Amino acid sequence: MPRCTIVSFRFGVTDGVSVVAQTWADALLGLGFEVTWVAGSFEPGWTGVGHARTLPGLEMGSKEPPDRAALANALGDADLVIVENLCSIPLNIPAASMVADLRRGLPTILHHHDPPWQRKRFEHVTELPPDDTAWRHVTINDLTCNEMAERGITATTIYNGFDKHLRVGDRHGTRRGLGISNDTILVAHPVRAIPRKAIELATALSEAIDGTYWLTGPAEDGFGPELASLLAAARCPVIHAQGRPAHDIYAAADLIAFPSTWEGFGNPPVEAALYRRPVVVGDYPVAVELRKMGFSWFSHDRPDEILSWLTDPDQARREEMLDTNRRLAVQNFSLEMVADGLETLLDEAGWLP
Repeated sequence: MPRCTIVSFRFGVTDGVSVVAQTWADALLGLGFEVTWVAGSFEPGWTGVGHARTLPGLEMGSKEPPDRAALANALGDADLVIVENLCSIPLNIPAASMVADLRRGLPTILHHHDPPWQRKRFEHVTELPPDDTAWRHVTINDLTCNEMAERGITATTIYNGFDKHLRVGDRHGTRRGLGISNDTILVAHPVRAIPRKAIELATALSEAIDGTYWLTGPAEDGFGPELASLLAAARCPVIHAQGRPAHDIYAAADLIAFPSTWEGFGNPPVEAALYRRPVVVGDYPVAVELRKMGFSWFSHDRPDEILSWLTDPDQARREEMLDTNRRLAVQNFSLEMVADGLETLLDEAGWLP
């Protein structure tokens, strides 16, 4: 059986890149590959199928590059290597350069979530992403695909995929565990806390609709002190409780907040559609691309409209919007579409088993 090795900085439970990588792994298994994983770290609770190898030096911001011989050994027996964002976002350029050098002329897919020019602090970086005639590039949106083309790199868009067969969450048990009454408007913000997630907009929205704000992820990238200040200044009840599974988060919430200023894709709006929850979405460029598919999403600066919808006695009208959003999510972001896209890409490259 041919082996595909998926490599990145880290793999975990809540990280968006990791979630998408797992859907790719499932598709690759269905296409006849054995899947293995290589990363600088694996977060507790990560349950990827296949052997996982931790390789120091691949982590984000590592002060030492990985051992070249160890990296060559970790990747060398793979028939196909998929590089998840490590050669896209400049969080460990020495490791990215080493991976690229070792994969020259070999079957490799660079899966791009966050190219450097899309972040102001990285826009000066020109060495990423690398390119090679033997490789294939995949983006998670058309915006990035077009920007790649402008830079002379041919890429294919494969949107993130989601399982439409969802586990039903425990609404009452989760709210009880959080200390939330049945009549409280619970605004869930299912993200890691970093600046671009716009915590301040989500708390302001919660205040405006007389709701309770629930942040479900941890602070990262040194954002802890600023997060503590933001939550302390919030003029609404605040819950920062981590570790809940997605099905319970969405079941317990009355509204999903996602007012991000930038996202490479943004999984929560699609997840909200699948779980049939209303969602507030920021005006980041990829959200504009996705909105054109017909989704009905709220804006954070229109709290009166949101509150009116949440309290509308016409349940049929609310159900119609939620049904439409779910249909669009299934239609545009299914796991089957991911598998079909990968199969077509691999077939054209001559890499199918």
